[in-house]
Amino acid sequence: MFDRDNSRTRNHKKWIILIVAIVMSILLSGCVEEPKVYRVGVLAGLNYLADITEGFKDEMTRLGYVEGENITYDVQSTDFDMDTYQSIVQGFIDDDVDLILAFPTEAAVVAKETTEGTDIPVVFSFAFIEEIDLIDSVLEPGGNITGVRYPGPDVAIKRLEIMLELAPDAERIWVPFQRGYPSIESQLNAMRPIAEEAGITLLDAPVDDAAEIEAELEELAESSDDGVGIDAILLLADPISVTPDAIVAMGKFAEEHEIPLGGALIEADGYGTIFGVNVDIIDAGKKTAPLADKVLQGTPAGTIPVVSGETFLQINYTRAQDVGIEVSDSLLNQANEVIR
Repeated sequence: MFDRDNSRTRNHKKWIILIVAIVMSILLSGCVEEPKVYRVGVLAGLNYLADITEGFKDEMTRLGYVEGENITYDVQSTDFDMDTYQSIVQGFIDDDVDLILAFPTEAAVVAKETTEGTDIPVVFSFAFIEEIDLIDSVLEPGGNITGVRYPGPDVAIKRLEIMLELAPDAERIWVPFQRGYPSIESQLNAMRPIAEEAGITLLDAPVDDAAEIEAELEELAESSDDGVGIDAILLLADPISVTPDAIVAMGKFAEEHEIPLGGALIEADGYGTIFGVNVDIIDAGKKTAPLADKVLQGTPAGTIPVVSGETFLQINYTRAQDVGIEVSDSLLNQANEVIR
C-alpha cells in the first residue's frame, strides 16, 4: 500500500536539504576572499635609467604578476631632483603601497630614509653600496631593504683601464662628476692606485652643470702650454655623465682637441663618447623582479641577499675614427658591442 505520509516526509526532507545547500553555497561564496592586488610604487630617479622600469615589469609579468589584475604600478619619474624624491616616496607611504622600487643610488637612499618607521619594503636597483649607508651587508642587507647593486668600483677601474688603452701616452685625465653625489669617492678611491702606478694624474672636477664644465675646460686650455691641458676625459657613474647638455659640452671640447671621451656610452646632439663600461639597464630591472616577488610573498626584504649587475663594454668605433682615436683589435675583441 502506498504510504502518502512517508512520501511527503521524504520530499519535505529533500527540499530542506536542497534549501540548506543553496544557503550554504551562498554563504560560502560570500566568504571567499578576493585575490590580492599588490600595489608597487616606482621611483625612477634618472631619465637615462628609465628602462629599468620596463625590465622590472616584464620580468614581474613572467613571474605571474599581471598588471591591472593582481598588481598595479605607480611610476613616478624625475631627473636627479633630490627634493622631489622625498615627496614621491612620501606619496607612496600615504598610499600604503606594498613595495617601493627605487633607483638609482640617491633615490634608493632617500627611499630607505623616508620609509624608516613604516612597514613598507624597498627594493633598489642600479645603486652603489660602497661607502654609502644603504645596507648592512650583501648577504644580510638589514632593515626593510634589498636590491640590485651597481658594481661601481669595478666599473670605474674598467673604465680607466679602457681609457689607458685608447690613450696610452696620456698623463692628465680630467674626471668631471656631479658635485656632492654620494657614490663618487668609492669610484675615485678604486681608480687612484691604478692611475698612480701608471703615472697618470687624475684631475678631479666637481661640477653642477654644463656651464661649469665649459668654464673648467676653457680654463684648463688657457692655462696650458699646448692649449688643451688634458689628454682625455673620463666619466664616472653619476648624473652629470648622462646629462645631454653636459655631454655636448664635453663632446665639443673632445672633438676640437682630438682627445678621447668615454665612460658611459651616450650621444646628444651629434656629440658623444667613444666607449662605455656599464651595467645593462633592462637586465638590472629584470634582476629586481625576483627580489620583489620574494618580498611580496612574505620574505622580509632585509634578509634577502643583494645581487649584482653584470658589466659589459661598448665601443663606438665610428666616433673613435672621427676623432682620430685608434682602437686596437684586442680592445675591439674585448667589446660586447661594437658600433660601426
